[in-house]
Amino acid sequence: MDIHWHRDDLRATDNDGLAAAGADGEALPVFVFDDRVLQHGSPPRVAFMLDSLAELREWYRDRGGDLYVARGDPTAILPDLAVEHGVDTVHCNAGYSGLARDRDSAVAEALDADGVALEDHEDALHHEPGSIRTNDGDPYSVYTYFWKKWRDREKADPYDAPDAIADVTGDELPTLSELGFDEPEADIEPGGMTAAQQRLDSFVDGPIYEYEDLRDDPAADRTSKLSAHTRWGTVGPRTIYAATEEAAASAPSEAAAEAVEEYQGELAWREFYHHVLYFHPHVVTENYNEYEEGIEWRDDDGEIAAWREGETGYPIVDAGMRQLREEAWMHNRVRMIVASFLTKDLMADWRHGYEHFREHLVDHNTANDNGGWQWAASTGTDAQPYFRIFNPMSQGERHDPDAEYIREYVPELAGVDADTIHSWHELSEGERESVAPEYPAPIVDHSERREQALAMFKRARGEDPDE
Repeated sequence: MDIHWHRDDLRATDNDGLAAAGADGEALPVFVFDDRVLQHGSPPRVAFMLDSLAELREWYRDRGGDLYVARGDPTAILPDLAVEHGVDTVHCNAGYSGLARDRDSAVAEALDADGVALEDHEDALHHEPGSIRTNDGDPYSVYTYFWKKWRDREKADPYDAPDAIADVTGDELPTLSELGFDEPEADIEPGGMTAAQQRLDSFVDGPIYEYEDLRDDPAADRTSKLSAHTRWGTVGPRTIYAATEEAAASAPSEAAAEAVEEYQGELAWREFYHHVLYFHPHVVTENYNEYEEGIEWRDDDGEIAAWREGETGYPIVDAGMRQLREEAWMHNRVRMIVASFLTKDLMADWRHGYEHFREHLVDHNTANDNGGWQWAASTGTDAQPYFRIFNPMSQGERHDPDAEYIREYVPELAGVDADTIHSWHELSEGERESVAPEYPAPIVDHSERREQALAMFKRARGEDPDE
């Protein structure tokens, strides 16, 4: 019998560590509620996690076993459990953040004192950090070159679930309140393996073929919406990739096959940011690329509050922020728009946005969220150049031309025609009052702030802002 220590891999199928634990006998699956990790949690994420754990526990019980649940310090719980059941090896799937690596190092040391090995597996990524490097042997900092090698590397097949699960019962699953969290304000979609597989099946059955054309249209609903499931590991990366390969083989046209590859490119982006985090753990709190003179962020509390509440007077920005509040999720194109608005129009430090997303997103992932925010702020690896600043009005008009998405999340504009919505910044006070009196005027002038942001970044680069 070997232990498998579940963390961000809440599934029984296509799970490398679990398969290894059950390779020569019974697997004893364990989940530990670690307060040091929980302090970084949030109501939406912990709610999704508990839902996923409940289904995983039932999956094990249906097969004559159980999920051993405990709360406390894994450096004490895991060694005691291993000694009690004569376990020689504890398996787990590798984590890549600084917090995860420090935790695993401490657990490995504690287990070793009792003669038990901690064996980690590269399960969450197809290609572990360090396996894709430049010709000079360095980790990649530019996605395009990383993608080419990632795309051409062979991918492993999904792992089978173990044949036998140990029937060792620990505590019952705690409630949100018992873990110290309030009920989430947002409507959280179901977690678990079943919901993940259903979403994957639905996506590759048709929408994936339109991904390249419609991925940036927030009203079209043609993205996979698997991000929460990949965050919590309710579906394995090999399962997702295998499904996309089957979709590519069955593509009805060359354009459809190209759309599948476009989606696979997003899977590679996810791994790219994990590699960046692994080799540069400081990016969680610091800029990946520091500017010579430092950036003089404006950080106006009132403006940041308006952004958080979806009250900026820029319809596509407000729609995104309200979708986040209502669903604990936001369309990816809109994530880029709201991030650009905060860091360039409001000239606020990207860390304000990162922390807000960390608190409200059900799919918050340190590597991907940090990478996205630093991309938008022009401080990250392979980032948006500082002089390319999204115009929130033209972004709304381009990606939500009929204002369907905006009207769904900004009810004050529900009866307003699309042309008026997209020209909201140009309307007079009287015109705004006549068509949507409850919706605010723009809190800043984009053109003015664009020039101020350019000057801010030029000063940070040690350049004359007037040149």
